[in-house]
Amino acid sequence: MSFPQAFVDPSSVAVVGATDDRAKWGHWLATGALAGADRREVWLVNHRAVHVLGQPCRTTVGDLPGTPDLVALCVPSRHVLAVVRDSLAKGCRAFLAITSGLGADEAELAALLRESGARMIGPNSLGLFNAATQLRLAWGNFTPGRLAIVSQSGQLGSEIAGLGARAGLGVSRFCSVGNQLDVGAADVLTSLVTDEHTTTVALYLEGFTEGPRIVAALAALRRAGKHALVLTTGASEGSRRLARSHTGSLTSALDVVDAACRAAGALRVTTPRELVDAARVLDATAAPRGRRVAIISDSGGQGGIAADLATRRGLRAPVFSDRLRTGLRALLPAAAAVSNPVDLAGAGEADLQVYARVVEAVAASGEVDSIVLSGYLGCYGEDAPSLVAAEDAVVDRLGDLQRADTARVPLIVHSMSAASSAVARLREHRVPVFDTVDSAVGALGHVTRLGERPRSVPTNVRGETAVPAAGYWAARTFLTALGVAMPEARRVTDAAGFAQACAALRAPLVLKAGWIEHKSEHRAVATGLGPDSAAAAFREMYERLGPGEYVVEEQDVRPGVVEMLIGGRRDRDFGPTVAVGLGGVHAELWRDVSVELAPVDRRTAAGMLDRLRARPLLDGWRGQPAVDVEALTDAIVAVSQAIAATPGVADIEVNPIRVGPGGALAVDALVVPRGADAVAQDACETTGADGHREAIEEQEIPREHVH
Repeated sequence: MSFPQAFVDPSSVAVVGATDDRAKWGHWLATGALAGADRREVWLVNHRAVHVLGQPCRTTVGDLPGTPDLVALCVPSRHVLAVVRDSLAKGCRAFLAITSGLGADEAELAALLRESGARMIGPNSLGLFNAATQLRLAWGNFTPGRLAIVSQSGQLGSEIAGLGARAGLGVSRFCSVGNQLDVGAADVLTSLVTDEHTTTVALYLEGFTEGPRIVAALAALRRAGKHALVLTTGASEGSRRLARSHTGSLTSALDVVDAACRAAGALRVTTPRELVDAARVLDATAAPRGRRVAIISDSGGQGGIAADLATRRGLRAPVFSDRLRTGLRALLPAAAAVSNPVDLAGAGEADLQVYARVVEAVAASGEVDSIVLSGYLGCYGEDAPSLVAAEDAVVDRLGDLQRADTARVPLIVHSMSAASSAVARLREHRVPVFDTVDSAVGALGHVTRLGERPRSVPTNVRGETAVPAAGYWAARTFLTALGVAMPEARRVTDAAGFAQACAALRAPLVLKAGWIEHKSEHRAVATGLGPDSAAAAFREMYERLGPGEYVVEEQDVRPGVVEMLIGGRRDRDFGPTVAVGLGGVHAELWRDVSVELAPVDRRTAAGMLDRLRARPLLDGWRGQPAVDVEALTDAIVAVSQAIAATPGVADIEVNPIRVGPGGALAVDALVVPRGADAVAQDACETTGADGHREAIEEQEIPREHVH
């Protein structure tokens, strides 16, 4: 169902539960609704009062002279169903439910909405705000701007808005989705794609039950030229479930959320402050074209710290060319450092204009993608009033630079002053300025990642693959059909068959109990078998584990191999994922894994390998030869395609896949089908955002409701 215009710019609003009591929700919603009375009809409903805020009140929605386009509910939970029925009978089809604590009534309410084709935001919502349409149905006040906030937690969304306001960042739209009984975050995000007043979107969610829809909406925002910043707390319930494969214990919920953000071209941040800092930069300037950053400071210590922080954020401070260094030496004292970081060595104190000259020279060089100016600028006029005019002139010059060529070399300023007139003037020029260097560099690191090209998502997924039977032999058959190379092998069930297999294969050999999933943990694998040891090994294993499907393989004894792991998993919330990491029996110890939504193409698979701490092992480490990374990349792509194309499979694990100079060979594998329990879990919905709310007493909706 589409997102109703009634949630964006309703033609009329009814506030049910309106009151004169400023301590109650009904007062805030009524006040906010009346603030837009010159744009829309506003009706107030209270079964006890005749007048609220000087306006006439009706007893019920049914008594209103017209049909409200949007009904805001802030009545006690026991009255919600009756009010909704009354409103539906009146013809209303859009609801904002502030009320929480509906309990079992939520199911009946959801059924009522479905049957009538109505939509609802909430229950347990903090409300709605739209600066462009004068729609304010929420607790608190909002400063208009270009940041849209979509939050499952109303109070956290309110905190983001408040932090933004204090930093000079305003809100275009605010929507607290609450329990998402009907309207979910994906619906709101989709409605923002065409919102001309929004340039950046802040999303806070505690669960991603509509993962694919959310990814699609975030990707649509990216295509529309808008940036999305995602904040969450651990999120994907499906990823907290440990699968039977090792991969399930190696990846976390946040790994999958990060993968979803990469697929959508969005960015996950970890705190509301980080989100607001990044949004401030995006509100003022374009994202950098790359990771090359210039550090300019009037203190060697501050410049060094900024450079260290930049490296930790994935930025690069390249050494400047001879030409640029020569130009900077002409502007600075002999003691100045000009390689990058640049240390002004006191030049600013002699002539404040040197700040602007150096920044201009570096910006025009073409050698960097962004600039961090760190230190005392912003404090001169604050400490010495006679320097106010001179400092303002520098700030004006930096502001002109920020506007030039749409600021394709963004400037971020760290000032030791938090609120001087020069700092205020920088903000007026839309130059992002921070009072700590870690905030400045952290925000730049975030927006730089947002400016990078999002990962490509293949559309040519192979046709659906049949779900293999249980056991290692079936897993081998499944993987070899995908093009994943495995050793020569035979399937046996008795001593005679085992002897025939040994005669047909090249020693040394490996014996495996094919029906046991984690073989080394159950002594269900024997390696290095030759003519003298093979028969005894089979006899011992058979007597201990009993009859079953055994597999005899040629053992991979190539020198110079690296053991890796490839895993495909079906996350309950986001769907198919693929992971690659350091494999073998120590995989859980090192926990060195990269995750993406599946399927992936070769470029994305190669990027997954580049993110691994173990990446140098693949290129040759301490005299070892480089291994066949192309073959490993092919296997990653194949597993990703298979998990995406086989809905009946929950997990695919290839561990280890031994990668050497001459190719990649998978020497153990596990394929786990999806059971009835997984299907049932897919059908479940997560609980509401803030389940600890207490029921609302008669006309009492306390401020604590938003916690």
